[in-house]
Amino acid sequence: MIKLTSIVIAIIGIAMLYMGGKLLLLGGSSFYVVMAIGLLLTAIALFKNKKIALSIYAILMWLVVAWTIYEVGFDKWQWIPRGDIIGLVGVWLALPWIVRPLSKAQGATKPAGFHPFLGTTVIVIIALVIGLAFYDPYPQAGKLTNKRSPVDTAVASNDWTAYGGTSNGLRFSDLKQITKDNVSNLEIAWTYHTGDLRTEKDATEYTFEATPLKVNNTVYFCTPHNEVHALNPETGELKWKYQPAKDRSYLQQHQTCRGVSYYAPEAQPASAADAPAMCRKRIFNATTDAKLIALDADSGKPCADFGENGIVDLRANMGNIRPHALMQTAAPLVAGNLVIVGGSVMDNGFNSGNPSGVIRAYDVTSGRLIWNFDPANPQQTQPLSAGQTYPQDTPVAWATLSADLKNGLVYVPFGNASPDELGNRRDANSNTEKFRDTLVALDLKTGAFKWRFQSSKNDLWDRDNPSQPSLLDIDYQGSRQPVVILPTKTGNLFVLNRLTGQAVYPVNQVDVSTTGGVQGEKFSPTQPVSALNFIPDPLKEKSMWGLTPFDQMACRIEFKSMRYDGNPWTPSTEAGTIVFPGNIGVFNWGSVAIDPERQILIASPVRLAYKYNLIKRTPETENKRLFTKDGTPYWNENFEGDYAIHIQQFASSLGIPCIAPPWGRMVGVDLTTGKTEWLRRVGTTKNLKTTFLPGRFPIGFPMGMVAHGGPLTTAGDLVFHGATADNFFRAYDINTGELLWQTELPAGGQATPATYMGADNKQYVIIAAGGHGSLGTKAGDSVVAWRLK
Repeated sequence: MIKLTSIVIAIIGIAMLYMGGKLLLLGGSSFYVVMAIGLLLTAIALFKNKKIALSIYAILMWLVVAWTIYEVGFDKWQWIPRGDIIGLVGVWLALPWIVRPLSKAQGATKPAGFHPFLGTTVIVIIALVIGLAFYDPYPQAGKLTNKRSPVDTAVASNDWTAYGGTSNGLRFSDLKQITKDNVSNLEIAWTYHTGDLRTEKDATEYTFEATPLKVNNTVYFCTPHNEVHALNPETGELKWKYQPAKDRSYLQQHQTCRGVSYYAPEAQPASAADAPAMCRKRIFNATTDAKLIALDADSGKPCADFGENGIVDLRANMGNIRPHALMQTAAPLVAGNLVIVGGSVMDNGFNSGNPSGVIRAYDVTSGRLIWNFDPANPQQTQPLSAGQTYPQDTPVAWATLSADLKNGLVYVPFGNASPDELGNRRDANSNTEKFRDTLVALDLKTGAFKWRFQSSKNDLWDRDNPSQPSLLDIDYQGSRQPVVILPTKTGNLFVLNRLTGQAVYPVNQVDVSTTGGVQGEKFSPTQPVSALNFIPDPLKEKSMWGLTPFDQMACRIEFKSMRYDGNPWTPSTEAGTIVFPGNIGVFNWGSVAIDPERQILIASPVRLAYKYNLIKRTPETENKRLFTKDGTPYWNENFEGDYAIHIQQFASSLGIPCIAPPWGRMVGVDLTTGKTEWLRRVGTTKNLKTTFLPGRFPIGFPMGMVAHGGPLTTAGDLVFHGATADNFFRAYDINTGELLWQTELPAGGQATPATYMGADNKQYVIIAAGGHGSLGTKAGDSVVAWRLK
C-alpha cells in the first residue's frame, strides 16, 4: 500500500511539475512548481518508508492553504482547484493504514495510527472547509426601500399585451395577488406541449425563447419553427394552432422565435354588423425565413387583406440573399396602426453581400410599407420602389424595438454589421459607421431620424445592442426625467433622456488599446462607460478556475499564452485574444426588468470569457473553410474577407469555464441614485452539460450559473426568473434578492416569463421551457403556468 501510494503521488507530482514548469516559463505562478516539489519529496520519502513523508506533506498542505488565501481569500469555489487533490491525498496519508506501517518501519514498539502533525492539519483544514461551506464573500447584501407611487407609464396589468409587457419594454406587471408572503404556495396550473421539437436536420441553436402574450382572453406564443399556438389562459387547452411549412437546415444560425405581437383597433365597431368577419384583432409573427405574417387572433387563419394572403415578404428590396442569411428572431413591434420590424443576419458568413439592416414599418391592416429607415440613407424614409434595393452590409437591429406612444417615438437598438470583428475595410466617414452600435430614436409616424447614441465605437468584438430598450420616468438628482435604458453586451446600462438622447447618468470615455491586432486595423482610442455598469472586473491569472489543479493550470497556461489587455476592448489577433466579456455579452436579448412604480431595476449580468482567433485568408483560400467542416454551419468563416473569425468559449477540456464563478448574477438597482443595493449569485451546477460525465451534473452547487433570458418584476415585490442553465424557475424578493421559491422545469427555461390575471380572478405566471441548443440545456416543448393553491 505504501509503495503504491508513493508511486501515485509521484505521478501527480511529475505531471504538476511539467505543467507548472510550462506556466512558469510563460511568466505565471511559481507555486505549482513548489507543490510539485513537495509532492515529489513526499513520494520519495514514502517510497523509502520514511515517516518524515507525513510531516513534509503536512507542511505542503499549510503552504497550499496560505497560497490559496493569498490568491482568492475565502471564496470556497476558488479553493476547489487549488486544494481538492492535495486535500484528498492528505486525508489518505493521515489514515491509520498509512501512518501505522510507517511508524512500525521507524522501529516503534507500539506503532501509532495517528500522526500528530499531519492528522491535526487534516482535521483543522476539514473544519475550515466545513466553515467555508456556510460563507460566501461574493454576494452584496442590501435592501431596496423605495416607496411605490402611481406612474403615467403604461404597464402590464390583467393582460400581457406585448413582448415586454407593453411597448415600453419594462417586463413589469402591476398584479400583486402573488406576493413574497405566499409565493411558496404556487402550484402548476397547467402544462402544454407544443410538439415542435428539434430533429437532426435542424439548426444546432434550436431554442424555445418565446415570451407568451395574454390578451383577448387567450395566451399566444410562437415556437422555434414559427408555429403560433393559442391557448385557454386558465386551462392551457388549445384553441387554435398555425403551422407554417418547416425549412429545417443546419445553416439556420438561430432557429428561434422570441414572441408574437398583438393588434386590436382602439375604436370599437358601432354594432356587430359593422365589425369585420375576420382579422379585426391580429397576431403578428416575424419568421426565421424572413416573412411577416398576420393571423386572425380568434381563429388563427391568415389575414387575406395583409400583404399576399396574410404574408409580407421581408426579402423585398433586399437584393441577392444567400440561403438563411436573413431572418427574424424578435417579436415585431406593434405601435398604433403600424407593425415595425428590424432584422437579423448570419454572422460573418461572408465579408460582404450581407442583407441590409433597414427598419420597416407596415400598415397593420394592409401590410403596405409606410416608411423605412435605412442606416446607409437615414434621410430617405419614403418606401423604395419595386426595382430598388437597400444597400447591404449595414448595421442590424435584431432585438425587439420599443415605442413611446405618447411622444410618438420608436427606439431602435442597432448592433453591428457583419463582419463583427474586422474593421480594416470600414469607411469611418460613412453613415454605416455613424449607426453601428447605436440607439436611434425615430418618429413613429414617418420614420424620421430624431437622435442617436453610440454605445460602442468602431465595434470589433460583436458588441451589439441586443436588448429591448426600457422606457420610464425616474427621479434623479432632484428632477423628473423621461428616460430610456439601454443594456449592452459590454455591461453598460446607459440611462438617456428619451426625448433628446442626452445622458442622464454620467458617461465617461475611457482610454483603451490602440496598438496591435491585425494589419490595417484601426481602433477607437476611447470607449464609453456608463456610471451604471456591470462590466466585470479584469481577469488575472489567479482568476482562472477548474475542477482540479491540472485543468486550472491548463487554463492559466492558455491565459498567459493569449493577448489580454485587462479590458473588454482587447484587439483580436492571429495568435489568439481573450475577450471578456465575450460575444454572449453581459446582457443579451433577455434585457432587464424595471418596476417603474418603485424605480427599481433588476438585471442578471453574465460573466463569461471567449477566445477570438483571426485566421489569415489568402487568394487561394478566399472561399475555403478554414476551421469548419463540410456539412456544418459556416458562420464566422467570413468568406472573401481578409480573415476568418474563430470564436470559442474560454473553457477547459472538461467543458467548464476557465474563469472562476459566478458566471451568472442578479442585481437590484435603485434608479433614483444609480446605486446597486444588492447582488447575488443565480443558478446552480445541477443539470450542467460537461465533457467528463456521460449525463448531466447531478448536484446543484450554488456557484452562479449563466442565464440566457430575462427577469420579470411585479407589484407583489417579486422577481421571477428562469434563464439559468440548471433548468430551474425561481422567485426572489425584489427588496433583498432573497430566494423565496424555486421549481425544476421539464426542460431549459431560456426564456422570459410573463404574468396575467385569468378569468377565474387568479394571477398566473408562465414561462416557455424548451431548452437552448448552444447552451446545451435539456430540450423540450413545454409551456408551464403556475397559480396559487
